Amino acid sequence: MAPNDTRDELVFFVNGKKVVEKDVDPETTLLTYLRRKLGLCGTKLGCGEGGCGACTVMISKYDPSRKKILHHTANACLFPICALHHVAVTTVEGIGNTKSRLHPAQERIAKSHGSQCGFCTPGIVMSMYTLLRNKPEPKMEDIEDAFQGNLCRCTGYRPILEGYRTFAKDLNCCGRVANGTGCCRSERENSMNGGCCGGKANGPGCCMNGKEDNVKMMSSSLFNSSEFQPLDPTQEPIFPPELMTQSNKQQKQLCFKGERVMWIQPTTLKELVALKSQYPNAKLVVGNTEVGIEMRLKNMLYPVIIAPAWISEMNAVQHTETGVTFGAACTLSSVEEVLRKAVAELPPYKTEVFQAVLEQLRWFAGPQIRNVAALGGNIMTASPISDLNPVLMASGSKLTLVSTEGKRTVTMDEKFFTGYRKTIVKPEEILLSVEIPYSKKGEYFSAFKQASRREDDIAIVTCGMRVLFQDGTSRVEDIKLSYGGMAPTTVLALKTCQELTGRDWNDKLLQDACRLLAGEMDLSPSAPGGMVDFRRTLTLSFFFKFYLTVIQKLSKNHNGTNKLCEPVPSSYTSATELFHKDPIANAQLFQEVPRGQAVEDMVGRPLMHVSAAKQACGEAVYCDDIPHYENELYLTLVTSTKAHAKILSVDASEAQSVPGFVCFVSAKDVPGSNITGIANDETVFAEDVVTCVGHIIGAVLADTQEHSRRAAKAVKIKYEELKPIVTIQEAIEKQSFLKAIKRIKKGDVKKGFEESDHILEGEMYVGGQEHFYLETHATLAVPKGEDGEMELFVSTQNLMKTQEFTANALGVPSNRIVVRVKRMGGGFGGKETRNTILTTAVAVAAFKTGRPVRCMLDRDEDMLISGGRHPFLGRYKVGFMKNGKVKSLEVSYYSNGGNSVDLSYGVMDRALLHLDNSYNIPNVSSVGIVCKTNLASNTAFRGFGGPQGMMIAECWMSDLARKCGLPPEEVRKLNLYNEGDLTHFNQKLEGFTLRRCWDECLSSSSYHARKKLIEEFNKQNRWKKRGMCIIPTKFGISFTIPFLNQAGALVHVYTDGSVLLTHGGTEMGQGLHTKMIQVASRSLGIPTSKIYISETSTNTVPNTSPTAASVSADINGMAVHNACQTILKRLEPIKQSNPKGSWEDWIKAAYESCVSLSATGFYRIPDLGYDFEKNEGKPFCYFSYGVACSEVEIDCLTGDHKNIRTDIVMDVGTSLNPAIDIGQIEGAFVQGLGLFTMEELRYSPEGNLYTRGPGMYKIPAFGDIPTEFYVSLLRDCPNSKAVYSSKAVGEPPLFLSASVFYAIKDAIYSARKDSGLTESFRLDSPATPERIRNACVDIFTKMCPSAEPGTFKPWSVRV
Repeated sequence: MAPNDTRDELVFFVNGKKVVEKDVDPETTLLTYLRRKLGLCGTKLGCGEGGCGACTVMISKYDPSRKKILHHTANACLFPICALHHVAVTTVEGIGNTKSRLHPAQERIAKSHGSQCGFCTPGIVMSMYTLLRNKPEPKMEDIEDAFQGNLCRCTGYRPILEGYRTFAKDLNCCGRVANGTGCCRSERENSMNGGCCGGKANGPGCCMNGKEDNVKMMSSSLFNSSEFQPLDPTQEPIFPPELMTQSNKQQKQLCFKGERVMWIQPTTLKELVALKSQYPNAKLVVGNTEVGIEMRLKNMLYPVIIAPAWISEMNAVQHTETGVTFGAACTLSSVEEVLRKAVAELPPYKTEVFQAVLEQLRWFAGPQIRNVAALGGNIMTASPISDLNPVLMASGSKLTLVSTEGKRTVTMDEKFFTGYRKTIVKPEEILLSVEIPYSKKGEYFSAFKQASRREDDIAIVTCGMRVLFQDGTSRVEDIKLSYGGMAPTTVLALKTCQELTGRDWNDKLLQDACRLLAGEMDLSPSAPGGMVDFRRTLTLSFFFKFYLTVIQKLSKNHNGTNKLCEPVPSSYTSATELFHKDPIANAQLFQEVPRGQAVEDMVGRPLMHVSAAKQACGEAVYCDDIPHYENELYLTLVTSTKAHAKILSVDASEAQSVPGFVCFVSAKDVPGSNITGIANDETVFAEDVVTCVGHIIGAVLADTQEHSRRAAKAVKIKYEELKPIVTIQEAIEKQSFLKAIKRIKKGDVKKGFEESDHILEGEMYVGGQEHFYLETHATLAVPKGEDGEMELFVSTQNLMKTQEFTANALGVPSNRIVVRVKRMGGGFGGKETRNTILTTAVAVAAFKTGRPVRCMLDRDEDMLISGGRHPFLGRYKVGFMKNGKVKSLEVSYYSNGGNSVDLSYGVMDRALLHLDNSYNIPNVSSVGIVCKTNLASNTAFRGFGGPQGMMIAECWMSDLARKCGLPPEEVRKLNLYNEGDLTHFNQKLEGFTLRRCWDECLSSSSYHARKKLIEEFNKQNRWKKRGMCIIPTKFGISFTIPFLNQAGALVHVYTDGSVLLTHGGTEMGQGLHTKMIQVASRSLGIPTSKIYISETSTNTVPNTSPTAASVSADINGMAVHNACQTILKRLEPIKQSNPKGSWEDWIKAAYESCVSLSATGFYRIPDLGYDFEKNEGKPFCYFSYGVACSEVEIDCLTGDHKNIRTDIVMDVGTSLNPAIDIGQIEGAFVQGLGLFTMEELRYSPEGNLYTRGPGMYKIPAFGDIPTEFYVSLLRDCPNSKAVYSSKAVGEPPLFLSASVFYAIKDAIYSARKDSGLTESFRLDSPATPERIRNACVDIFTKMCPSAEPGTFKPWSVRV
């Protein structure tokens, strides 16, 4: 029965075109095929593990049994090309383009400012498009659910939802009236900004017209939805008719052989069973969502893959007497659909298990995974943290197995899983179907899951719980408690269940159950996955939730006359509520341009990002989208697996046998200097010693990415290990510090402490953060073949250093190296210096081979080698008066710099310069120490040390307010600076608008009224608590190294009047090019349509400062303005001779009069420079200010929190572009939300990074943003120090998300108070569910005491 040797043909359609492929390698994914073979580069690679949605496409197939065409989304990065037979694929290019017309899904995300860097946009567009194909009139909830599998790092999600909300059929109102909390049309939301009706959107008649002086109208509409073209479902591309007719014909078995893998797709169960006995070790693959990841990330190889997707028995659904039987190849989405229908139609008592399965599926991965992943795959993967297996086990689901011997049925019980990822299923057996049973009367079932993030996240602990009562009583007849995440397999708490059988469902049972569970569900303190106390506590918390839920259901089913058991106390009922999300509501307010501003003058108007439409169509070109050169090679890095070791030998001989291998590059191939780095303390390739995991040792070149990856894995390195230093704590013990230690001293600290009423001491740890730009580091190097010339296409924020480091490594002068940047798919500081470690290696390889070389890092490589935000430890001692006035502060900051200097000094400088946040502290003594450790060098990240410095200030500020027993907002306000005050670094505050922001935020957020409501809520609820906090920020604008505050621009005017503009800044989504076009448009007095920016390059504007420190619009804007002025000056005589002429007339005349139409512009920020020793000088040009107020709700039993509402008031001067500025504020806020509440980098004690992708590292998703999100730009606050009175906006708003962290802390105080604890407590950042739960001390946490530190080796350490 071995497959015949004639080559099978794979037939599928892409965007309506037929593709017939004879030569198929089963290891090829759809993404690789689309990008390489078909040149469709709109579909992006973001993570390669189905966790970010950048590669989302629509898959359509005809279902003959239902006689309909089915459309669903899928991750192209995991979708095997072989699974596409007779399937139609639609990519972002197939639905619309900028040449003919955009599809409404593309147009609306662009025009509503939902695309910043644009790298995630095609995937989001395809998720929306697929939803519209299935539901042309979706509900808002459908839209939010459709995006569970998509991530975006730039926008903060609000504008995407806002733009797509226009498709919703419940559009006309915010949908809140159902919840009775006041609809958007009612007064409450409009109290923002003095009660504008928001009527601007509906026409000119805004209520503000009458009240206000018309000049200063506030507007709340960033886009006009009446301009959107309507959605016309009849205009969609048709499904290929050939595939409809194909479906009637008998399919034949397919077989495809690649270099290492054979893919067989049988058509009947008989064929399948025979194949499985012939290849007992073959993997059965339906969605490839597990095997695909194992082969790519875990280095597994499965030579034979069998695809059972066509076998009718494995896709069948049968309703039997006892339950619903699903074929094992049914996708999770189809299971969900069937069960939803069953729940709607059957009596509730029969569907208890179904409802639990649905609750787990609701948070199971994202739609792209659920649409392809099979139910059987979830069971057979046998993951210990599977979300469904505990439900199937507790419900006693039945599994039918089939082999050549016949069929057998097994119950999924405690014997089914035999070990880590092992089951009792024999190698030659196949899981045929799964029966999920109906529940009976008197039977109750619940499932719970806790993860780091609600959407698309793997569980920390998950469970299924079932109890059956003796008829008409509350006596337990049978009980099953099944847990995932508590052992190497899914387990049943057998002992506990035995003990509870036959007992009455009451308080005594609850106490015994918790005691028994605490004993039975024990974990070793060094268990893999860590979070041991949290996981043990969750097992009890989940049982408590189950216990209460069952009591509630018992009382309902006995018509309220519940004599069976005590009712649930009203303060406990919230513990049983399942999570539900309110529809989002938001408003953005900004000042309109003054009356009389010329129509073509776009400064101050919400102009759409200039590349947004191209990004939404997948036409925008990123580094890896550049078409392949004729003889191009692909590079894969070879990196260290040890944190600190001597290299004994590097053996690349095995790699040479990999097909397509070209050569291995290492230190001896560097033609120039192998020494590199900002402080010349790094190497291009490591020579003798490696100092972190991920340290680059060499690189492999091959003809394709797959071959170079395989070859890189075959390079063998022998090490002699040395002891690593991993954490700040270890560095302090071993005094491993970078040399320069900075201090700022002001006043007399000792005297200040003597005069204080109280003194507080404490410390706080602020964790690091991964940049998670959607586009990883990428470089394409093209040697020019003469005089050492080379052209580099790089995803970088820093062309100058990239050029300089490359020239040094190649041993040529900088004038031979051209670096070009079109755009980046996000940067956030991560591409300010760290891109050079990849770029220099690629350049050396291109130099050695004389051929173009390309490399785009995989997400796991990128996270491993490129460093992130510096973790900080702050120790403080603060003296203050009874009224809360701060007198004196002594503070030490320690940061984890990693294995090289990079930008760590600059980061520490900024932390010290922001240690005051916005508070006037008369006496300060501070020191900043950078720890040298064996981690990948940490680097710039939006905020650059500022957020860490300010976070620690807010920590002592909140403790101090508690100590005084005063409301925190009063103590904060009391300590705020005033206009004209001197900061601790002796800079005078001018144009200090912070108090205005503060008062406006207090009033627009109805702070005091809501505070009372929160107190009331907390009195009435024991297990859910709310908290609120208002936080100010002051952020200094400038590079702290004075000479970096310079910029250049180049303006060419062509004879047709069009302008080509180039400046020193790069575009990474922040809208810099858009703003520069607006500036040039106003300077020259011509419409923006005549101005174009192509790219940033070292051969147009030399010696550019990195696009960083939020100043790029300030300095490049002035340089552009200066260049334009030069041109205008030259045109003056021509204009005078023809004052009525058009721009085109003047330009033509200038050319014919031999007037130069090209000019450079230059600008530097004057009078900057600060001396730490003397504490004098001026480090910053000016400050940006803002205030945020946030409200949260925490679940004290699980540590979950939800962001209920945030109000932000931000001073951005006179905005150049309110749409871009508000986008920056929201994006920075949500990134900060990640920093302070979710994103946790986890390292082993040996310095090995565990969190290498979106699977384990969680950035905020669509569902994490505040349900109500209001942003208002402060009016009438022009800034005299920057171009057109604007202000910097990139970094300042990030710290405002600390309001969420301290709101959580506020809620935890309330929970602790109910447990009788009133003293202050330490909460480190990020406030993850683990930290929140462990801080809410109660009876359950006390039953799970922590192991003594030092008595065991932890799984992970805090770096």
